[in-house]
Amino acid sequence: MAVSRALRRLLRIRDLEEEQSRLALESALGELGRLRDAFAVTAERDRLGRRLIDDSARTGILPDRLAGLEETRSASRHAAALGERIETMEDDVAALRREFLGKRVERRQAETLIGETEAQEAVAAGRRGQQALDDWYGSRLFREEAGAGSSGRVEHLSQAPAASESAARRSEGARDEA
Repeated sequence: MAVSRALRRLLRIRDLEEEQSRLALESALGELGRLRDAFAVTAERDRLGRRLIDDSARTGILPDRLAGLEETRSASRHAAALGERIETMEDDVAALRREFLGKRVERRQAETLIGETEAQEAVAAGRRGQQALDDWYGSRLFREEAGAGSSGRVEHLSQAPAASESAARRSEGARDEA
C-alpha cells in the first residue's frame, strides 16, 4: 500500500495548523509580556507618586502632595485594570498552549502513520525483490537440468566436492611453500 496523496495532504494540513497555532501562541505570549511590562511601569508610577507625597510632606508644597496623591490613585486604578487583563491573557495563553500541543501531537501522529506505511512498503518491496531473485535462480537451475539431463546433474553435483577438495589441497601446498 503506497502512501496516499490524501495522507500527504493530511500531513501538510497538520503542519500548517501547528504553525498557525504556534504563531497565535507566540502572539499571545508577546501581548502578555507587554501587559506585564505595563504593570511594572504602573507600579513604578505608584512608587514615584508615593515618593512625591513624602517629599511634599517634608517641604510643605501642597501642589506636589496633590499631584502625588493623584498619581498614586491613577496608578492603582490602572494596575487593577491591568491585573484583570493579565489574568485573562494568562488563561488565553494556557488555552493556546494546549491547542498548540494538541496540533503538534496530531502532526506527529500523521508523520508516524506515513513513516510506518513507508516502512511496510520497503519491507514488501524487499520481499518482492527476494522472491524475484529466488524465482530467477530456481528457473535457472531448472533450465540447466533440462539442458544437461538428469545424469549430467548428478555428475555435476558429484564433481563439486572433488573440485573443492583439490582447491583445498592446492591452498595447503601454497601455505607449505611459504
